[in-house]
Amino acid sequence: MEVKLYWTDFAHRELRIIYEYYREKAGIQIAKKLVEGIYNTTLKLKTQPKIGQTEDLLKSRKEEFRYLVYKSYKIIYWINNKENRIEINDVFDTRQNPIKINRTI
Repeated sequence: MEVKLYWTDFAHRELRIIYEYYREKAGIQIAKKLVEGIYNTTLKLKTQPKIGQTEDLLKSRKEEFRYLVYKSYKIIYWINNKENRIEINDVFDTRQNPIKINRTI
């Protein structure tokens, strides 16, 4: 059964930050391609919600957070069975200190 994808405000904001950064540093085309790649990676979740691995650094949370990887970004999500949707909570740059993943998801 196909579920809906829901992007939280936090995840949208992170995606926007990534776009703006690459637009300034590498140009609009590269920024668009990167953001589209991240977004398109999440589309797999509609039919295969458990495809991502469990995020060990977020195991203390109530939700079971999972992630997909696109280039150097982890797309953090959890399966909200009550609402029948996948909630994308963060797009995390893996070049950062891993402890930062615990920020306000």
